[in-house]
Amino acid sequence: MRDLDPASSELTQQVRKGAGWGIAIGIILLVLGFIAIARPLYATIASTVVFGWLFIVAGVAQFIYAFRSDGFGQMLWKVLLGILYLISGVYMVSNPMIGAMALTLVLGVTIFAQGAIEVILAFQLRPAPGWIIVLLGGIVGIILGVFIWSRFPYSADWLIGLWVGIHLLFSGAWILVLASTLRVALR
Repeated sequence: MRDLDPASSELTQQVRKGAGWGIAIGIILLVLGFIAIARPLYATIASTVVFGWLFIVAGVAQFIYAFRSDGFGQMLWKVLLGILYLISGVYMVSNPMIGAMALTLVLGVTIFAQGAIEVILAFQLRPAPGWIIVLLGGIVGIILGVFIWSRFPYSADWLIGLWVGIHLLFSGAWILVLASTLRVALR
């Protein structure tokens, strides 16, 4: 017999849809991880160029924000920040290998922090099925972050792409496992 509560049925449909998106995102992350591992130099260059363009867009947005500010003092600092974003972005796009060295440090910190957050999340999910894969992904993230810092700057050309690929694999795996577990639980 079907559930007679319409709100419960609607919630179940929304959770199923969310689980479906989780499965799709997990698969995409797995595929991107394999590609990055197979071609780490290309993944490093792509990461650097993407971040460069993000900085350029941030610089333009900062300029727009600056010229909407009240007073010269507020506008001046925002314009200077916009210039810094634009210079950084243009430099990274035009010199991706040098930009990759800077990104190596930023990436190491980011992967380490995400790993630490995933470890905390794993212990919050602990009774749920699949929590151990979240824990493993977090531990791998912490190890990768430390490894990136320890190898800087000697292997920045391939290390970013390789470790991003490995981290994408683990992130895709835990998202896929949790979303699949949720979908199965709803059946």
